[in-house]
Amino acid sequence: MPAFAQSKMTSEKTVTVGGAPMYPSRTIVENAVNSKDHTTLVAAVKAAGLVETLQGTGPFTVFAPTNKAFSKLPKGTVETLVKPENKAMLTGILTYHVVPGRYTAQDLMALVARGEGQAMLTTANGEQLTIKQSGRNRLVVTDRKGDQAVITIPNVLQSNGVIHVVDTVLLPS
Repeated sequence: MPAFAQSKMTSEKTVTVGGAPMYPSRTIVENAVNSKDHTTLVAAVKAAGLVETLQGTGPFTVFAPTNKAFSKLPKGTVETLVKPENKAMLTGILTYHVVPGRYTAQDLMALVARGEGQAMLTTANGEQLTIKQSGRNRLVVTDRKGDQAVITIPNVLQSNGVIHVVDTVLLPS
């Protein structure tokens, strides 16, 4: 790596996710592969063939479930979803975690305030997520089935969007 590239990365303001710094100059995929907490998500993105999409220009807002979030699913669910014959279902679930556009936590809170306590976002798979504020600075994302994911690490800025780490896998209807 050229010296100037190395010095640029070390001077960037990073957020640590899964024990690794997330660099704002890198794409969503380039950062996610380094997070120990997102190995299941990365494997699922690869199995669904979404790597190239999430390395694109975007911008994207990604609600990124942790390994622990995936472990809350019924036993065997992840193993079943990553099978080639279930690619369409896996893609539907993963694209339900992606919203076109770049929405920081501050943007989401502003949308919630304008929406009288909640905001609806249309995901990349065409279905909606509901965003609500819980407490002073906490945001909760609710899927179509009513399951809720708390944003545990907001505003992980990327060159092609922003990641918000969530504690639950969101499921489309």
